[in-house]
Amino acid sequence: MRGAALLMVLWLVLLLAGLVAGYALTARVESLQGNGVARTLVAREAARAGVEYAAARMLEQDPARRWAVDGRAYKIDFQGIPVTITVRDEAAKIDLNGASLDLISHLLQVVGEPRESADRLAGAVIDWRDPDSLTQPGGGAEDADYLGAGLTWGAKDAPFESVAELEQVLGMRPALYAAAAPHLTIYTGQAAPDANFADAVVRKAMGLPEKAAPIDPAAPPLPGSGTYSIDSRARLTDGRSARLSVVLRMGGSGLPGSTYTTLHWQAGGVTQ
Repeated sequence: MRGAALLMVLWLVLLLAGLVAGYALTARVESLQGNGVARTLVAREAARAGVEYAAARMLEQDPARRWAVDGRAYKIDFQGIPVTITVRDEAAKIDLNGASLDLISHLLQVVGEPRESADRLAGAVIDWRDPDSLTQPGGGAEDADYLGAGLTWGAKDAPFESVAELEQVLGMRPALYAAAAPHLTIYTGQAAPDANFADAVVRKAMGLPEKAAPIDPAAPPLPGSGTYSIDSRARLTDGRSARLSVVLRMGGSGLPGSTYTTLHWQAGGVTQ
């Protein structure tokens, strides 16, 4: 009887030890998860602070304090967290709803598409946004072409509502879209970009030479159009980072105290 009682006590002690170890492990995992969530939130809020700081600099009345909108990198420190911010004028980009077939084709060629297929794809872009069902003379894509390609949708016959919509146009490939998208917009309606702010890719698509001299970082920036894409990246000391990509139109949105209108807001994945 004494031996049986001792054996039961030993088994009970072993069971309790297992329960305590399991509880400790669970608590440790939950602590790590909670800390990870907290650090992720810190990174995201630091990136958000970068966007708000950039917006404030774009509203500066003093040209010497206003940031340039040519894509150069600005670095700030937010509560000990380094944040890198770039601002680019949307007027420097090619508008999908305003650009001509030739300009769109030239951009596709600049980023690597052969001329014949670039012309055909540019025609498909025009067919996507125009209201008629007539294919462009040089080639394009209307409803029958989408059906023939096994796609369940046809030409939209309406303006683009986002640059990402370009991925649905017949003939567009992921790699080509990734190369062209940074140079495209839907927020200006202009037939041609502003050459003063256009980057080398857009200038080449416009048939313009590269800028003769590098931009003097000490020179006051040119006044922009008022609609800007802002990219803000924050990186913590543990390697965790977060990114925000937004398009803002400076000026009140009708809400009390508002200083800009948000046209696009995309939070990138947090990495570590």
